[in-house]
Amino acid sequence: MNIFQKYKDSIADILTALSDADELPQGLDLTRITVEPPRDASHGDMSTNAAMVLAKPAGKNPRQLGELIAAKIGALDGVAEASVAGPGFVNFRLKAEEWIAVLPDILRSGIHFGNSGIGQGRKVNVEYVSANPTGPLTVGHARGAVVGDALSSLLAKAGYDVVREYYINDAGNQVNILGRSVYLRYREAMGEDIGEIPSGFYPGEYLKDVGAAIAKRDGDKWMHADEAEWHPVCKGMALEMMMAEIKKDLADMGIHHDVFSSEQAVIDAGAVDKAFKVLEDQGLIYTGVLEPPKGKMPDDWEERPQTLFKATAFGDDIDRALKKSDGSWTYFANDIAYHWDKFNRGATKMIDILGADHGGYVKRIRAAVKAVSNGKADVDVALCQIVHTFDNGEPVRMSKRAGTFVTLRDMLDKVGKDVIRFIMLTRSSDQTLEFDFAKVVEQSKDNPVFYVQYAHARCCSVLRNAREIWPDIETEAAKLATADVNALNTPDELDMIRLLAAWPRAVEQAAEAGEPHRIATYLQEMAAAFHSFWNKGRDDAQLRFLLEDNRGLSFARLALVKSVATVIASGLAVMGVQPMEEMHG
Repeated sequence: MNIFQKYKDSIADILTALSDADELPQGLDLTRITVEPPRDASHGDMSTNAAMVLAKPAGKNPRQLGELIAAKIGALDGVAEASVAGPGFVNFRLKAEEWIAVLPDILRSGIHFGNSGIGQGRKVNVEYVSANPTGPLTVGHARGAVVGDALSSLLAKAGYDVVREYYINDAGNQVNILGRSVYLRYREAMGEDIGEIPSGFYPGEYLKDVGAAIAKRDGDKWMHADEAEWHPVCKGMALEMMMAEIKKDLADMGIHHDVFSSEQAVIDAGAVDKAFKVLEDQGLIYTGVLEPPKGKMPDDWEERPQTLFKATAFGDDIDRALKKSDGSWTYFANDIAYHWDKFNRGATKMIDILGADHGGYVKRIRAAVKAVSNGKADVDVALCQIVHTFDNGEPVRMSKRAGTFVTLRDMLDKVGKDVIRFIMLTRSSDQTLEFDFAKVVEQSKDNPVFYVQYAHARCCSVLRNAREIWPDIETEAAKLATADVNALNTPDELDMIRLLAAWPRAVEQAAEAGEPHRIATYLQEMAAAFHSFWNKGRDDAQLRFLLEDNRGLSFARLALVKSVATVIASGLAVMGVQPMEEMHG
């Protein structure tokens, strides 16, 4: 139950009734009405802008309309008081029992509390990671992987039909260079001194394994063969082994994809030609000459006629080339075909999680998706900024095996998946992130992973302690849902309950904004409220969760504790983090 949506619906009913009574015009647009916490908590529990957005179309003074609406809201069973503030905002406060009634709902729903139907089953394709299979996953890929996976879980919780997809860039010059780089390692495995790896090739030692695998299987078969013979073999083995390693790293991170799409397969299926024909039939393809790039002139730029897509007709800054000078398709043409393929598979809503270096790519792919789908589909692009890695404040040295970067495997071996996943979601993906291997495993309130996990573990500890004090007590959620929770009336208890009740709204807002880091922020607030109440119990015995001389109140507080643990577990499930029942040093 989203308690804010409940009162939004109640206000809509009030406005409809006022229209039926001819106190307001018929047919008012209620879609812009919001119900949310006021900026200043002293103003009440909830605030609505109904009078502000309806005053003009209703032909009324906003404050007078606010007074009319406030009187009706104040008469609702769960409302303690309602008043008008400023130019017409209506603030209202709920009765304590209205908030408290959320606890049995949480306990009955379990971690499904907060599930929403706002997505209405609409299919969303979320593409994430999509690292070139030319080497192991890096710390940068790790962030995109976590953001994409958590966003997918968040959207699913909000009622969307989510398809998780990985796009394998297994065509083009990069994989051709990969094949040649592997051939060097094959010759090395056969005993040849290959010297220094040439510039432009992949120097990482991870390709030694690929070269050795070919040598073991084929012996010297390719040592004196032409490139046309050995290149497909080396490229194929590299792609197979690199993708196997990537999939293992992702699996160990708890990340899965429903679909792995191949760029080469898209090309081989003729999808590029077909997508081009779709654009051509709309009159969106022409031959023209692009203006030179702004700023420094590239050495390889030449003024020549090109096959162009009218991207500017769909909001892009310039039109885009679809063919290279040799007549082959550009990478962008392949990408248009890939997104057209997504659309043909039923995705009208697409989300691409890309690295920060793709900033200039956003407008062109949005334009392409609009064009190739005839406006029936759209794509959002989330850019993941750089992750800076440190160890106790000192920059981390690059992986010896990888040669030039810190790998995801390095991170997994050092701190494990839960720490990586949580930390990667502590900031918006469009902000740079610092990942300090020493700090992320500290057991202190300054470490958000520990702080939230410790709150869940403390909840579990309280439940265990209750069973030691009262061996016959039943602490299952279904039994706790029958507790007399109206006994919970201290300010701290009510504050925690209000925060718990806000979880469904937090889910919907994060899903609508496409910002899974909001879940981490909410969980830190929830953990802070719980730890605060715990600490007050040290100073005031009557605020402890378990009172041996008051089993009834203790049982009600156990219902609250179980609700806190349930909502934390619900949030951690979205983040892909395992809730801890005990913390070990």
